Amino acid sequence: MLSVNGFDIDGVIHQGVFGAGIRPGLNDIIITGRSHEESKETLFFLRKNGINNIVFFNPVSFNEKTRKSSGTHKAKTINKLLEMGIKINLFFEDDEVQAAEIQKATSVTVVRVISNHVEKENVRHLEDLDD
Repeated sequence: MLSVNGFDIDGVIHQGVFGAGIRPGLNDIIITGRSHEESKETLFFLRKNGINNIVFFNPVSFNEKTRKSSGTHKAKTINKLLEMGIKINLFFEDDEVQAAEIQKATSVTVVRVISNHVEKENVRHLEDLDD
């Protein structure tokens, strides 16, 4: 059985003006509340910082996502991975709303990261496309 950790992006990996923060291990996974519409800037930021892990994006549109729905997306993704036989040891999350949704709906331990370097509400990160 593959055993990995899971990581949120904003407030965990992405630390705003400080760049990359906590980095996932080689086989770890990233489950973000960011919409699939934000994949270009997200992948650009990650790859620019040498982070090449698999990323699971929120399937809803940018304008439809909320902190709660992002937490629900993360929980559903975690549960699907668990069903596939992928053991997730820990999930690193900074948003208390999303952490509560994950903890409520999964058996995975959520590690709360305290970070005030990024906005928790719905914002685009197009500045990450600047080199």
